[in-house]
Amino acid sequence: MADLVIYGSPVSPFVRKVEAVCLEKGVDYEVEAVNVFDPPAWFREISPMKRIPVLRDRSIAEEGVAGTIADSSAICGYIERKHPETPVYPAAAFAYGRALFVEEYADTHLAASGGLGIFRPIFFAINQGKEPDLDTARATWAEKMPDILGWLDSALGDAEFYAGEAMSIADITVTTCLMQLDLVADVPLDGYPALAAHQQRMRARESIAAPYARAEKFIRRAVPQPFSLA
Repeated sequence: MADLVIYGSPVSPFVRKVEAVCLEKGVDYEVEAVNVFDPPAWFREISPMKRIPVLRDRSIAEEGVAGTIADSSAICGYIERKHPETPVYPAAAFAYGRALFVEEYADTHLAASGGLGIFRPIFFAINQGKEPDLDTARATWAEKMPDILGWLDSALGDAEFYAGEAMSIADITVTTCLMQLDLVADVPLDGYPALAAHQQRMRARESIAAPYARAEKFIRRAVPQPFSLA
């Protein structure tokens, strides 16, 4: 039995972010499904913001609030400290700060704009038996996403990774949040060559591909094919 349990759903990019960190480090973990829209009382107790994921470290406590950490960034930081082998945070001070900023940019600006503007209008509507709100999704893609994708493209420059010479939490977070859109829509990156190349490299990693495959299998029950945003 693994010490680390991730409460949440593979459909969440933040759950997949934590999974990717564990897989990169070779850390055993389990995912226990929680319906965040109707969570049980025990989950409300350990998730003050009523969000997923929440991590439990069974080596500390197997029930109650003790041994739990909410928020994907806090969780990933904890896993890095507990399992420093194969680091996913840069050692150099500036690169470390840069990684934290890019992680935050993806967690908030990218995830909020794409999630609320594209993923939810399509998947949530279909899941409720309604027609997908493609007008909102297409407007978001045309009006909001170019600036976000443009920044993510320019931030790479000629580098392979966002912060330093190695893959870090920044690259993981950008990828899991951007791939959230791929679950429901065609997301061409032709106009963003550095970002497109970065995504090709990242999506080939097992730590990214395996959790995404589980999410895609679930989503395809409701959305058999991604929608065009053109």
